[in-house]
Amino acid sequence: MHSAVQLIELGAIILALGLLGAVAVRFSISAIPLYLVAGLAFGSGGVLPLTTSEEFVSIGAEVGVILLLFTLGLEYTAGELVGTLRTSAPVGLADLVLNAAPGVVAALLLGWGPVAAVVMGGVTYVTSSGITAKVMGDLGWLGNRETPRVLSVLVFEDLAMAAYLPILTTLLAGAGLVAGATTLAIAAATITVILVVALRWGRLVERFVASPTDEVLLLKVLGLTLLVAGLAQQLQVSAAVGAFLVGIALSGPLAHSAREVLTPLRDLFAAVFFVFFGLHTDPAELPPVLGVAALLAVAGIATKLATGWLAARQAGVAATGRLRAGAALVPRGEFNIVIAGLAVSAGINPRLGPLAAAYVLILAIAGPLLARGAEPLARKLRHKHRPEKAIDDDAPILGRSDGGSDGRSDGGSAGRSDADDDDPSPAARTVG
Repeated sequence: MHSAVQLIELGAIILALGLLGAVAVRFSISAIPLYLVAGLAFGSGGVLPLTTSEEFVSIGAEVGVILLLFTLGLEYTAGELVGTLRTSAPVGLADLVLNAAPGVVAALLLGWGPVAAVVMGGVTYVTSSGITAKVMGDLGWLGNRETPRVLSVLVFEDLAMAAYLPILTTLLAGAGLVAGATTLAIAAATITVILVVALRWGRLVERFVASPTDEVLLLKVLGLTLLVAGLAQQLQVSAAVGAFLVGIALSGPLAHSAREVLTPLRDLFAAVFFVFFGLHTDPAELPPVLGVAALLAVAGIATKLATGWLAARQAGVAATGRLRAGAALVPRGEFNIVIAGLAVSAGINPRLGPLAAAYVLILAIAGPLLARGAEPLARKLRHKHRPEKAIDDDAPILGRSDGGSDGRSDGGSAGRSDADDDDPSPAARTVG
């Protein structure tokens, strides 16, 4: 009987997601906000709370984030990752200062104390890699010139989280400096080892994964990705970082094949992730904190737009690409909720959880909508200032989107000028 109810709940969830996805396609909008609202309806305090399948949905949500980040990694090479991180370190630091500051200031003004300020700084800082990956894939942006810079910001943030989370847990637990430093050192060593394997022995990884049939390839790639993600998380590193680094270890036709076999599975579990996020938000707790959350959300939109603008400008991308980059970085999600959850569990402040949930929910819905409107807004602004020259200034680069080469989001695009970015030639375009 228990399993029958579980199957009914899972079937109802997946069918509802399919119907919501159909609505999103019909009206040419992102399905993410609809999935989040569905999570609110199925969660605690919702219209139809789940009773037996929440554990499965929880695991499915973790798998969804892992697969989203793995497929993002497939768009990148290890050499490009290291090179881009070096050149984008100033933007990464600007991102940290701009986006952590609103949370720190809010906590101090509310009188929550310095530890809560550190928590809120993390909540307002980090972009949701999962939502951003989904938005960029849905809108066909993976081959665009600004994409390598967006990815470098996401990786910088995830690596910053690898340092931040051990420090935060040490503060929350009141543990000593030695314990925090040890955890941080383990996290740094884990990331270094995975990167070295990707850089020096990527070909061996490819040979191990390469398979004669799609079935065997699917099992090998999925198993390896989950294994590395789990080991990374066990060693105090984000599972998302581990999955991303597995993705960059694969290249060429193998990466194209891996993307093809994993895409349906990724889409299923990514949808489950967004529902799971909504499940853990009680609608009744949101109204009292909506005012503060809305103010923080407005600040968060402005600071992420500034971050994306700086990152894309550094790569020589023109205005439309800069707006796309900023809009892609707006959503908050999985990390933000995890950070707030750690603080609530430690008894820091009971209002911190609902505030973080409202803040993330606003930006998780607003982010995809802003991304959808970024190009039309840029066209209007461009035509207003240059009505005599209505051209497309953001042709995508030739990356690994074609599946036939190991070019992946060409790192050389960083040297392009705005004049290059105005090339409307169809030959410069690929499907993302």
